[in-house]
Order: sequence, then structure tokens, then C-alpha cells
Amino acid sequence: MARNTSKARKTATTPARIDVYEEVTNQIVALLEAGTRPWSPRWASGAASLPLRHEGTAYRGINILLLWSAAMTRGYTNPHWMTYRQAHELGGQVRKGEKGNLVVHAGTFTPKDGETGEPITDSEGEETSRAYLKRYVVFNVEQIDGLDMSKFPAPQVEIKNRDDRDSELDAAFSRWPVPYRESGSSAYYHPVADSITMPAFAEFVSGNAFYATLAHEAIHSTGHTTRLNRETLYEYGKSKEIRAAEELIAEIGAAMLCAQLGMEPTEREDHAAYVASWLKALRDDKRAIFRAATAAQAASELILSHMAAPAMARAA
Repeated sequence: MARNTSKARKTATTPARIDVYEEVTNQIVALLEAGTRPWSPRWASGAASLPLRHEGTAYRGINILLLWSAAMTRGYTNPHWMTYRQAHELGGQVRKGEKGNLVVHAGTFTPKDGETGEPITDSEGEETSRAYLKRYVVFNVEQIDGLDMSKFPAPQVEIKNRDDRDSELDAAFSRWPVPYRESGSSAYYHPVADSITMPAFAEFVSGNAFYATLAHEAIHSTGHTTRLNRETLYEYGKSKEIRAAEELIAEIGAAMLCAQLGMEPTEREDHAAYVASWLKALRDDKRAIFRAATAAQAASELILSHMAAPAMARAA
């Protein structure tokens, strides 16, 4: 009897295991409910560049959205982030009372047999691997005292007059192998023709809005069967939910692309109707935002690989 009571007490006091997918999704949902899209940073806040680790490499996927949202809501202008331990090793000290920011690390492991200690294999003798997701906490350098800030410079934002066309951006987009023409009043990608249609440059409120919209349509075009063969692109017309999923990938991917090209992402007014669908999708599937961020990363990197081709050839 006593043993049962002890066991029940132990179970009752054991902390529940944190579901990282649910934790991240809840954070994104809360932002959307508050009217903030975490993939729409602004240069005015210094947040539109990609967030960087302490050694200067860029974060990827869902972590970009998590740190962009932290920068936007807390007003950080420096893109560098690090753990408490990394700050200490670099001679810094996180200020008392500062709140950390969630990021995640995804990986795989091979489970082992509890008796033999040997890797578990499938029916064909292949080692079975399982995915895992680990949460950890980072701080922006603006939350840390004592760092050598010359090693963590904030980006120098170059405000360009994009009322006129930008020859560098025109050249960059011309290297993406999907032609675009300026005609009509709507921006869209046509999968069958594999082409992009844009309103005339003069129809946009700014040059930045034109190129950011072009980036959005270019992200759609990465889903073509000859490229990433993305199901949400080819199933686009089947339901509002599928359209919302593809538009979410395009919005996030365009933001990632814009960050690399020195532009602000532009929120499409016609996408306001998708917010409810995005919220429903995220509430119904805690991994949906992770898939969207991963697909967006792949799409933006594919486009950038074409845009950088001439420079890479010269370097070689």
C-alpha cells in the first residue's frame, strides 16, 4: 500500500516533458493572433538581416522566424545571438533579469538495443534512425555586458532610393531561369508556362515593393517539377488550405531572400485572408510551421545559388 502511494506521489510530481514543436508553434500562433507576422522584419528596427550565431554563421529555418520575432517585439537591432555559456566564455555577462529567446536544434540518432547495446535495424538490416528536436535558449548581444562589441557589429543599413530601378537587383533576378514580364494588374507565377507576370514597375509604391513581390513569385516558381517539385504548388487549386500552405512558404521564403538581398519583405495585402487559414493549420498540426520554414529555406537558397553563379565562377 505504501509503495503504491509513493509511486503515485512520484508520478504526480514528475515534471511534464516539454513538447518543443508545440512550444514553438504556440509562440508563432500568439504572434499571428497579435497581428505580427514573424517573417516580416523591418529595416527600421534593424531586424531585417538574417540572425547570426556568435561566430557569424546565419541561423536557418524555423530559428530565423523565432529570432526575427524576438528582435521585432523587443527592439533589438543587432543580429548576433549566443547562449549564456558562450557569452561567459567570451568575457560577457547576461544582465540580471534578461529573458532568453527560444531556438531549436534538429538532429537524428540511432537507437540501441537495451540488452545488447547494438544499433537497432529495420527488416532490411539498415540502422534505424530517429529524428529529435532539442530546445535551447540564446540571448541577443544587446542583453549582454562586457563583450568586445567590435566582434559583433550591427549591420550598416544602406537606404537606397528605389523609386528608380535597381540595376544590381535586375541583374540578380535575370539569372534566375524563370522569365518575368510586366503586364496587367496582378502578380502571379504560372506553373504550366513556368513564367512570372508582374504589374509595371511604376504601379508599385516603391522599388522595394516591386522587388520584394518579385521575390515572392520567384519562391513560388521554385516548386516547379524541374526544381523542388513542391506538392503545395501543384495542388494549389484544390483547396483553400493548400493555397494557404503554399503562400506561407512563399512569404517566408521571400523574407529570407530579401534579407540576403538587402531588402525589406513586403506584406501582400491580398494575403490578409490567409491569416485565419495559417492559424488553423498551425493549431491542427504542430509541425506545419517547421515544414513551411524548411521548404522556404530550400527555395530561397536555390534562387540565391543562381543569383551568385557569376561571382562564384569568377572566384573559381
